[in-house]
Amino acid sequence: MFKNKSLNGKNNVCGDKIAKLRKNATPKMSQRILAEKCQLIGIDVDKNAIQRIESGQRFITDIELVCFCKIFNISANELLGLKND
Repeated sequence: MFKNKSLNGKNNVCGDKIAKLRKNATPKMSQRILAEKCQLIGIDVDKNAIQRIESGQRFITDIELVCFCKIFNISANELLGLKND
């Protein structure tokens, strides 16, 4: 049977990276502020959704992925841990 989980058992591969980017932002960004930034872009997430994404309990949609890339000014490949060819 197939399971939609990453090798580490989480529901996404970039939650840890999102948490690291958020914590290393200047100034430091709370989960609530990240959720508000997403809402300003038009993505309906709240602080609890951010917490579940970062902990790997929640899947990330493609539109949310694009939103995080815009907020942190990084490529999707970088967020997903993929190498550019």
